[in-house]
Amino acid sequence: MNAHSQAKRHNGHDPNQAEFGIIWQLVEYPFRLRAGDVIKFNDRFCRVLRVNECSAVVIMNQPMRDFKTRFDKPVRFQPPPKLFRISPQSDVPILNRRSKR
Repeated sequence: MNAHSQAKRHNGHDPNQAEFGIIWQLVEYPFRLRAGDVIKFNDRFCRVLRVNECSAVVIMNQPMRDFKTRFDKPVRFQPPPKLFRISPQSDVPILNRRSKR
């Protein structure tokens, strides 16, 4: 293996170029929300499914629906969960994130 192929494996980082290291710093995680977070949105619990640069996809269970038919028979069913998108930087309370010690 030559030195040129080893440099490619390390994502082009050269320890001799300290000035470039100041500019090229990877951020720990750029978004506030993460996949798997449980948040409270409109006083309801929701789970974040995935997060990218433009949105965070959130799933929320809908409440059970109870009503009576025309023949006075009670009917009850669970609607499917609702999917919606919010900003990955949304200021919503995250309920399951542990603080770093």
